[in-house]
Amino acid sequence: MRPITVAVPVPTLDSLTYNVPDGMPMPSPGMRVLVPLGNRIVTGCVLPPEGGSHETKQDLVASAFRRTDPKDIVDVLDAEPFLPEPIVRLAEWVAEYYACGVGEAIATAMPPRAWVESERHAAITDAGEARLLTERGLRRDVLERLTGGRVTSVGAIARASRGTHAALAALERDGLVTLTRPLKGRADASRTVRVVHATAQGLDPASLETPRLGERQRTALGRLRAAPDGLAAAELAADGVDSATIVRLARLGLVSIERRRVERDPFEAAPAVAPAAFDLTAEQEGALGTLRGIAATGTFAPVLLHGVTGSGKTEIYLRLARDVLAAGRRVLLMVPEIALTPAAAAAFRGAFGRRVAIQHSALSDGERYDQWHRIRRGDVDVVVGTRSAVFTPLTDVGLIVVDEEHDGSYKQDESPRYHGRDVAIVRARAAGAVVVLGSATPSLESYYNAENGRYRRLTLERRVFDRPLANVRIVDMRTEYAAEGPDVILSGALVDALRATLDRREQAIVLLNRRGFASAVFCRQCGDTLECPNCSVSLTVHRAAGRARCHYCNYSTGVPKTCAKCAGPYLEQLGFGTERVEAEIGSVFPSARVGRVDRDTIRRRGAIADLLARFGAGELDVLVGTQMIAKGHDFPRVTLVGVVSADIGLGLADFRAAERTFQLLTQVAGRAGRGELAGEAIVQTLYPDHYSIRHACRQDYAAFYRDELTFRQSMRYPPAVALINVVVKARTREAAMQDAGTIVEALRVPGPGAYRVLGPAPAPLVRLKGEHRAQLFLKGTHRTSMRQALLTVLGSRPEIARRAIVDVDPMSVL
Repeated sequence: MRPITVAVPVPTLDSLTYNVPDGMPMPSPGMRVLVPLGNRIVTGCVLPPEGGSHETKQDLVASAFRRTDPKDIVDVLDAEPFLPEPIVRLAEWVAEYYACGVGEAIATAMPPRAWVESERHAAITDAGEARLLTERGLRRDVLERLTGGRVTSVGAIARASRGTHAALAALERDGLVTLTRPLKGRADASRTVRVVHATAQGLDPASLETPRLGERQRTALGRLRAAPDGLAAAELAADGVDSATIVRLARLGLVSIERRRVERDPFEAAPAVAPAAFDLTAEQEGALGTLRGIAATGTFAPVLLHGVTGSGKTEIYLRLARDVLAAGRRVLLMVPEIALTPAAAAAFRGAFGRRVAIQHSALSDGERYDQWHRIRRGDVDVVVGTRSAVFTPLTDVGLIVVDEEHDGSYKQDESPRYHGRDVAIVRARAAGAVVVLGSATPSLESYYNAENGRYRRLTLERRVFDRPLANVRIVDMRTEYAAEGPDVILSGALVDALRATLDRREQAIVLLNRRGFASAVFCRQCGDTLECPNCSVSLTVHRAAGRARCHYCNYSTGVPKTCAKCAGPYLEQLGFGTERVEAEIGSVFPSARVGRVDRDTIRRRGAIADLLARFGAGELDVLVGTQMIAKGHDFPRVTLVGVVSADIGLGLADFRAAERTFQLLTQVAGRAGRGELAGEAIVQTLYPDHYSIRHACRQDYAAFYRDELTFRQSMRYPPAVALINVVVKARTREAAMQDAGTIVEALRVPGPGAYRVLGPAPAPLVRLKGEHRAQLFLKGTHRTSMRQALLTVLGSRPEIARRAIVDVDPMSVL
């Protein structure tokens, strides 16, 4: 018996035990192995001997996976660990902390195309061919699909009609079909190309005089003789040298053909930008000096770098990274969104050359795979990426930077529901690295930790070159509506400011954190609203596409002309989004060049980089967009920022609503006046006296923090306490509430302890993607006991656990 612990990528499944057969090499932690799981063969990752099965975790799947007689592994895919052990340990911590299956966490750390699994195939036998005409019904239909020697996947057959699986099982039992489980995927998904070389014989001058060579073959051989590294077969084909010519030369021993690995390069269309040389401000020098001293100790230290927008945090990152690299250690820079990676990667490539890699989901699978393996081989010193980059196999990390650490994009909204910033801190602690959390608007959790001495805090209160912060004006839209009617989108003040900006040939950014043309379609005759059939939300009109779309499940339909309920023709489109704002600006300023950045306009790969590059080059005058344009971008000719409906998020049933509003307004106001020209921001709101809007317009973080912390403490919300959000899904509202109530009752059985249970109640989005949802919360000061209690209850009720979402430290409670 040679048992090993293996993590498999199955939701909520804990680690499993398998045996290594005699004669098969013993796999090390981090290696991939093929293992049987139910009726499939899947890829698993070997865990360290003492890891995997945690006392506070429960196996939340059917007991069929709990085995007392471990099965043998099928094969070992790697000769050395595929995942470094520190990354395996980090994934184990994620599984433990965020209450998910360890295989799910391991899968997040894997590159694309790293998994191999089986797919059942069916083929007809000779007996089945003979019995074809005598069979009837579904059995005959299945056999007819397999005639002629066709091998078809069981999934493809099953999609044709119900009952196929049972019919196939019976046909296999009768010897009429065979079912096999071939593997899909490859252990190595590197891209290779055929390269043709001239051999020693082919390099001999006499070879060109070989009488058996035709003119085309002599020409091809001549080209290859002049290319000592060989030429790709595709390149030769493009020049008219076909494969028959190459095969003929190979048979004569004049050329050889080999497979050469070719890396897919995401930087091909993204040249590096040499960093501009300038002197640091006194504040920058002080912060950098402190960080250098901390980094020189080679020990773990979390630091909050709180710097106003435009204070030069990126320059501090670059210079600190240079010191860390000079000391022989490596650097990880995390940014919250894909839109910010091109600029960050260009800056770091300009400083550190080709030993910079990027990791984010907008790359093709092949590019991500190759970048990941560059990192794993040690060919990279700096990694720039989004949330998942925290798992990159970078060794000897000395510095981790989490830029815009407050951003909600660092939190994953599907399992494993980890927070990239918090995982980065855990990784830095294990590596003995400095972790710098940078933001102009720190999250309440990070600032709270700094106030309580858990983090070191460094402050930058002035912009570089002593440029002033943008002057911010508040426009009370209640006054605008009273004067101009309820359909006003751009206030008079914003229109006048846009006109003056365009007249000066400067640029403007206009923010509205809602996409689409209209947010609802409403019937004036009967009051009915066009709603999503799967979710409890109204459909958003997208005029360019001519569709009304749900932003949760992506259901869409044509925009109706009459009401589906009363057939009345009196349909109105209410509310507005970025598409409508773009149209309004184009109507008021026909000569203005307007671009839009939202999820509708950046679906094409590279679209957002192209739009931002055009705006940076001055090819656009006004950039309209959602929160994607609010942070991290540096456009020196932007002198005006307009915010439409600044309070759009304040009405959400979410305790973080005020914090997100403050952060968004402060960040977007910081896009103005970053160059030689002074900046201005105009904020349109219905709630000019709300503290989040008042403090954002003054860019007074300290005052906002005091007011918001008072609210959180009085309501017992994070960071005053820890919070776990549990959502239970079911086919009906009653069933969801009943199942959530079952969990609540079980949690309350031991009586009051280190946590409180709130709920159950219908979730704010009570129906989502066709499922009804009920919600409950655990609040307390000890996460471990909260998680353990919850998972113990779910483990005893697997039928509910399969439909439950557990979110530890939620960023949203919707």
